[in-house]
Amino acid sequence: MLNRLLRTYLRPYRRELAIVLVLQLVGTVASLYLPSLNADIIDFGIATGDNGYILSTGGWMLAVTVVQIACSGGAVYYGARTAMAFGRDVRSAVFHRVGEFSAREVASFGPSSLITRTTNDVQQVQTLVVMVCTMLVTAPIMCAAGIVMALSEDVGLSWLLLVCVPVMIIAIGLIVVRMVPQFRLMQERIDAVNRVLREQLSGIRVVRAFVRERAETRRFADANAALTDTALRVGRLQALTFPVVILLFNGSSVAVLWFGAQRLEAGAMQIGALTAFLSYLMQILMAVTMATFISMMVPRAAVCAERINEVLDTDSSVVPPVAPVRELPTKAVVEFRHAEFRYPGAADPVLRDISFTAEAGHTTAVIGSTGSGKSTLLSLIPRLIDATGGAVLVNGTDVRDIDPDALCDRLGLVPQRPYLFTGTVASNLRYGKPDATDDELWEALEIAQAGDFVREMGGLEATIAQGGTNVSGGQRQRLSIARALVRRPQVYLFDDAFSALDLATDARLRAALKPHTGKAVVIVVAQRVSTILDAERIVVLDNGSVVGIGTHHELLDTCPTYVEIVQSQLTSEQAA
Repeated sequence: MLNRLLRTYLRPYRRELAIVLVLQLVGTVASLYLPSLNADIIDFGIATGDNGYILSTGGWMLAVTVVQIACSGGAVYYGARTAMAFGRDVRSAVFHRVGEFSAREVASFGPSSLITRTTNDVQQVQTLVVMVCTMLVTAPIMCAAGIVMALSEDVGLSWLLLVCVPVMIIAIGLIVVRMVPQFRLMQERIDAVNRVLREQLSGIRVVRAFVRERAETRRFADANAALTDTALRVGRLQALTFPVVILLFNGSSVAVLWFGAQRLEAGAMQIGALTAFLSYLMQILMAVTMATFISMMVPRAAVCAERINEVLDTDSSVVPPVAPVRELPTKAVVEFRHAEFRYPGAADPVLRDISFTAEAGHTTAVIGSTGSGKSTLLSLIPRLIDATGGAVLVNGTDVRDIDPDALCDRLGLVPQRPYLFTGTVASNLRYGKPDATDDELWEALEIAQAGDFVREMGGLEATIAQGGTNVSGGQRQRLSIARALVRRPQVYLFDDAFSALDLATDARLRAALKPHTGKAVVIVVAQRVSTILDAERIVVLDNGSVVGIGTHHELLDTCPTYVEIVQSQLTSEQAA
């Protein structure tokens, strides 16, 4: 999974990666050349008292150092740019894929998990790319070239390389293996913390209304403690790495000095060669340390890459048409032909054999008990989900064959839970029609019975907080209705959009809507019978099936389910 993600999104940056490789190669060769020069100064300059040789070789060392610094700095620069671009591309890909998901896929992953995958998971893989570009490229070059240079200084001590390097790899490898399951568990517990926190922030009013602050604090504390425990276990393993590395470094240095001193005493090598060999051994061990340090990051990045690919590999159940229809008849009409919707693996469908037609100039209402499938039915029209049987047609064409943009241009949706975006009243109203004039916005606000409170807020430039939390539920609904009205679509979809309004405001709004939507299809999902009394056609749902279609008075005579709903809400005088 990690390799596939890296190959896919690093392919456009092959040129930058080649530059990083060349710069790291030159910089590493330069750093490996320095111990040899230092050995020459000791053996041929200091030992013989040749100050001229010391100065000339020292100058050459300075030049090599400048080259090494320049190459290392350039490699870090290009490596960091490549990693940042990689992270940007992956985040963009995940974001766009999530944007294509239907409600089914979003519910399957969960919003908190999708947020974590788009942010924290991508960040972990991006960090690995940075480390690979700036450190891991250097490690094999330094290790291989360091061994060659160390052997050129003294072959007699080469056996120390065969001991020290494998011991370093095995010691750190044992630690890394224990980290893998902990990293996977950590990402899952980050999801859990995000989920709890998101629920508490979204439901803060409910928490306070039921005085559940202490219970929610304990719930967050439990999720936080679980994440902390996992992070501490990972931290302890990481902390163990550094003492092990230092111990092996110091032990290797002692071994080189001990056995090197014996070779010096025997006249088998010079002091400068011993110094250079020690430097090369340290560089080799440093390369191994860098590689193992990055290998500690690989397990977590691999887990994150697996989670990212899971999103990228998930196809939306709402598939764009192969040959999309862009030109539709001008007459607005919505038709359900034996439509069915069933969740994967479910024993029974949520909707079954839904057939009715909603025509322009008429209001079609959908009513039923809680869980009868009203919102699911409405979601089939804009393709928030797709029918698993039968068909839904807009202007005579199956919605699955219509170009998505062309379909959306003809629809104005007011969802059951209206959402407003951070910005102003104007920016929210122009969400579906960016070029709408101020006069059009005010007209929509007046029809939606929102003009008065918007003026009190400060007009069209009044601030709207994220989610519209600085306005009431009824005000959010009216602003959402105004947002749909600004588009002037052919089909209006109101999903229980009047539930937060008082009866007087509800009546005024419906009266104002009538002339504005006279040439459009209006489909209203409602819980309150009073909202749909005047509808030209009322569709009654019960357990996912249509049990009655007609006007209010017709259904009172023919549909027991509708009569039961009416009797539960209205007096006998109101019902008549």
